[in-house]
Amino acid sequence: MYLNPPTLESDRLILRMATRSEAVAVVNYYLENKDFLTAVEPTRSPGFYTLEFWQEQIDKALFEYSYEQSLKLCLFKQDNPKKIIGKVNFHQIQRGVSHSCVLGYSLSEVEQGKGYMTEALETAIAYLFNDQQFHRISANYMPRNQRSANVLRRLGFVIEGYARDYLLINGKWEDHILASLTNPHWKNPELLQ
Repeated sequence: MYLNPPTLESDRLILRMATRSEAVAVVNYYLENKDFLTAVEPTRSPGFYTLEFWQEQIDKALFEYSYEQSLKLCLFKQDNPKKIIGKVNFHQIQRGVSHSCVLGYSLSEVEQGKGYMTEALETAIAYLFNDQQFHRISANYMPRNQRSANVLRRLGFVIEGYARDYLLINGKWEDHILASLTNPHWKNPELLQ
């Protein structure tokens, strides 16, 4: 069981889990990017954009982290550590014979094209591969989402397949390209203890 969530830093960013007192910042991130994210995310209920919903989600994320089920990080700029500019989520964590997880991410519309997501994912993946000894990270993207394809390609993700009607995005079943990245320096964490 994990105890303390990590705080990860890169040249320009801080990646860490949100605290309950930052629920307003999470709501603001989603409200400010509502129109932009609608085309690439599931349909959101009206309650999704409320403080109560996000306080509950933050509590749930900390619980899931403590039982090694997920790691849900918020992205902050080093020079503005109060405003969330993106999210990086590692979920469906499996250990045992897999040592794997699934990656999801989003970035504020106004921060697109500046290399923030590549920088954030390089930092987070290094933590998962080096410190937590994950073997495999899966990610997927819609074929029309060229920005996401480019980020994953830069990070070394390999395309593994094409899934028809894979995820329900904005009320419509969407095809996705499946990709993965494996840890070339993996060591069995059970043998490291």
